[in-house]
Amino acid sequence: MPEVFRYLSPEWAQEAHRRLREQLTPEQMKHVTSSMVTLYHDCPDGKDRSLYYGMVDGVVESLKILVDEVPEAEFVISGDYETFAQISRAELGSRAALMSGKLKLKGNMVKALSFSSVVDRLNKVLSTVPTEF
Repeated sequence: MPEVFRYLSPEWAQEAHRRLREQLTPEQMKHVTSSMVTLYHDCPDGKDRSLYYGMVDGVVESLKILVDEVPEAEFVISGDYETFAQISRAELGSRAALMSGKLKLKGNMVKALSFSSVVDRLNKVLSTVPTEF
């Protein structure tokens, strides 16, 4: 049986980063160079968490979890823990969550929407990480 990782733990982030680098080519990532933070409110322990993605020429160079801290990024997408958990389980699309108001975006909306297929690919890979929510 594969190892199961606690959602948003350092071990989960390490496994997610490994899978993103192995499974997504620069072409699939549209050679994007950007940074994005997903900000999780109301995590089960009562804290907020940030998941930072640093992408250079279509490669996820860095993926890190921060507690009660929001690093600088081109885009910040915020929402509650359960909404992001649904997205990570592939039960809810990120675009649908954004358009319905379940997620909020700070950054250029037009540019963010042009990256929506890239974000969908990231989320599809994240949904393959064996996770305990």
